Amino acid sequence: MRFKDQVVVITGAASGFGAAAARRFAEEGARVVAADINTAGLAATVEQIRSERHCDILGIETDVTSGASVQAMIDATVETFGAVNVLVNNAGAGHAPLFLHELSEDQYDHIYNLNTKSVYFGVRSAVPVMIENGGGAIINTASIGAKSPRPKGTAYNSAKGAVVVMTRGLAGELARFKIRVNCVCPLASETGFFKSVIGVDALSDKMRQQLTSEVPLRRLTDPNDVANAMLYLASEEGGFLTGVSLDVDGGKSI
Repeated sequence: MRFKDQVVVITGAASGFGAAAARRFAEEGARVVAADINTAGLAATVEQIRSERHCDILGIETDVTSGASVQAMIDATVETFGAVNVLVNNAGAGHAPLFLHELSEDQYDHIYNLNTKSVYFGVRSAVPVMIENGGGAIINTASIGAKSPRPKGTAYNSAKGAVVVMTRGLAGELARFKIRVNCVCPLASETGFFKSVIGVDALSDKMRQQLTSEVPLRRLTDPNDVANAMLYLASEEGGFLTGVSLDVDGGKSI
């Protein structure tokens, strides 16, 4: 098991990429801390993993736009498990398809707080613990939109672009402490993302066909695609990688 007894903190773990990552890290022997503001979804993730794996998993209600909430989550992690070996800054969301000038200031601030400032809060709270432990790994969730932005998504795409730059900057800053920092840049998946950006719970066959026709591998992202990429970047197999932004997009950005 690649992560036996390692403590892995994952934000946005109630659904989508975060829930898939929580399951995969647990399968690889990690002690998982699943964090999310969605308590019902979080409880479902924790219960499913606990029933399937009988592993150490802790669910903590966390608002990643609040520095105090993130700090409390990290404090609870250290109190329970004694360390933070891997931090997955995954929480985030898109927005309705609007031109940048159509967004209110509150909407714009929320997008950046949720997708970008949350990474700062996670790093601020977890890095001192990692330094004390002698190192660690940080995985940030960006988006392929950071590299190939779509119309009417400028706020979200630029917020994720900032995550890519933060990842590279942090990689340079933290290497001296034996902390590696990488990010994944996924294509959209049929998770809650589409509800936040186009207001539908599920894609119609016509909409799915239209979207996948633009992807060389002819499908959308499966959450496990992203979770497996996260595991690789955090593992010993990816031990010489830092500052990498790994596209998980079926070739969409080619």
